[in-house]
Amino acid sequence: MNRLWNDHPLAREMNLATAAVSQAGLLCRSVQAEIDPGALAKQDRSPVTVADFGSQALICRAIREAFPDDPIIGEENAAVLRERAQEEMLGRIVSHVGKLLPGSSADQVCDWIDLGGANEYSPRFWTLDPIDGTKGFLRGGQYAIALALIIEGKVAAAVLGCPNLGPTLDADRGPGSLFTAIKGQGTWESPLLGDGTPVSVSVSPQTDPSLIRFCESVEAAHSSHGDAAHIAERLKIQAPPARLDSQAKYAVVARGEAEAYLRLPRDQVYREKIWDHAAGLLVVTEAGGRVTDINGRDLDFSLGYQLDKNRGVVATNTTVHEDVLRVIRDLDLP
Repeated sequence: MNRLWNDHPLAREMNLATAAVSQAGLLCRSVQAEIDPGALAKQDRSPVTVADFGSQALICRAIREAFPDDPIIGEENAAVLRERAQEEMLGRIVSHVGKLLPGSSADQVCDWIDLGGANEYSPRFWTLDPIDGTKGFLRGGQYAIALALIIEGKVAAAVLGCPNLGPTLDADRGPGSLFTAIKGQGTWESPLLGDGTPVSVSVSPQTDPSLIRFCESVEAAHSSHGDAAHIAERLKIQAPPARLDSQAKYAVVARGEAEAYLRLPRDQVYREKIWDHAAGLLVVTEAGGRVTDINGRDLDFSLGYQLDKNRGVVATNTTVHEDVLRVIRDLDLP
């Protein structure tokens, strides 16, 4: 427990969210440890499916027990798991959940997953990505468990669990990393698993755009690597990009290992989902950074499950934000 929260109005929410995300991280690490080394070559996505549903079940259950009136906009629902053809998959999920919640039944697990089925905006709601970065999970790279509380359209509190992220990008993962943020209270990093004193983190103070480092997705499909390369060229950036999956990129910007993360639009139609950015946004902004869309607009979380009024996402250390936006405006993006 972060003692700084003790007297905060959202202390109960943060303690609940921190414990739930840590528990989900334990489940995810357990599932990942069982992955057949040949699973990726066989394109077997079942391990990440088990972890994804199991993570959502644990977190949604915890929220419902503590805050029964709070809607949850989550990424998954259990409809497919209720089909007879998915009995084996459901059994695996129940087995992993049962290690942490003994006696859990298949019906209970499905019901807990479906608690994340809200789609519409509410004055107060949670948004959850139980595993962000599914390909990173499968390859043993970075992935994240992202939970945020949104009040009156603003991200008020966030917990971002990064089970494979060590104290630095190049360090061994150890117990993983947990990033927590409350609006106005800063961003704090602690071990995801086990005990550890939370440490305040802050963005890089770098002001020279040519000396910054970008974060971008491993998969080019998530955001145009070509456009990012053009932006880097125009800013005269020399450092190679840090390529990692998931909202762990937000964490890396928040603690100053990179200065910018770009999620550039792939076309005119696609809109980002709120669960992909809500937790990361607060983690970065409370560490002193800035997050907008590619037009410099604040992200609007008052429209349900999509960021319908925004195109793309730009997260920076603040000091280079306008430089990055200026170069993006000069590109002929879709």
